[in-house]
Amino acid sequence: MGETILVTGGAGFIGSHVCDRLLSIGKRVICLDNLNSYYPTKIKIRNIQHNLDNPNYSFLNIDITHKDQLEQVFQNNKISRIIHLAARAGVRSSIEKPLLYEDTNIKGTLNLLELSKKYSIKNFIFGSSSSVYGNSTKVPFSEEDKVEKPISPYAASKKACELYCYTYSHLYKINVTCLRFFTVYGPRGRPDMAPYLFTKWINEGKPIKMFGDGTTRRDYTFITDVVDGIIAALNKPFKYEIINLGNSNTIKLRDFISIIEKHLGKKAKIRRYPIQPGDVKITYADISKAKSLLGFKPKVSVEEGMRRFIEWYKNYY
Repeated sequence: MGETILVTGGAGFIGSHVCDRLLSIGKRVICLDNLNSYYPTKIKIRNIQHNLDNPNYSFLNIDITHKDQLEQVFQNNKISRIIHLAARAGVRSSIEKPLLYEDTNIKGTLNLLELSKKYSIKNFIFGSSSSVYGNSTKVPFSEEDKVEKPISPYAASKKACELYCYTYSHLYKINVTCLRFFTVYGPRGRPDMAPYLFTKWINEGKPIKMFGDGTTRRDYTFITDVVDGIIAALNKPFKYEIINLGNSNTIKLRDFISIIEKHLGKKAKIRRYPIQPGDVKITYADISKAKSLLGFKPKVSVEEGMRRFIEWYKNYY
């Protein structure tokens, strides 16, 4: 049997794809998720359904804020590496419920770092976010940039976790890699994010909400490219690194909508709204570090990625 990898948030969008990949390369996977109600639980269950009969896969419904329950997982399994993706997601929601984000994202991460110290974990991969860059005017965003002005509690929580990761790496010699994800999309994508929502609304002939004038830009990164980066990081025992995982190719919101229109063969009905608090104007990853340290090379363009996503969406529904 291969080594045992703990994937927190393993029933979510990115986590479920990571579990699939790990199983395909012969690892034993413990998928840990509390199936919270940020979006419908049935979606998360559907994400993992196909793995439940796999003898190398275990699903545990545990909240990372419950340290005693977490510790039992470490006691009962010889875990060698951790891919920590569990978090309260969503910028706008974090503005409404900041204490929930502090509890799950920061306390939950600290619990896992404490247990990593105690149980001599070889490698700790932390899922961070491009949101830590805030409204940086310097593009593309580099890991060397100062990130001291997060504009949402979600972003602040991710930055705090990066700092704790550094502290535990420094004090206890835990190998840690913090991966800053840039707007990940693709099959099983989160239903609160633009690729999913716009596809749904345009497909159903409902008006879509466009925040701003359509010139905000995002660095959309396809799920398989992100999983490639995560697996590459898992196999590199860096003492402590922060690495961007993005497509390094931004697209304007209105052009993104046009791609969806093209693949659905339907025109969007657009309702414009002011830019939302906490939303950034642009995300754009400098991926030179990912290329040099991880051999990371995004393969899927936004055009191709959205074609695949829309194909999945039509089959799924």
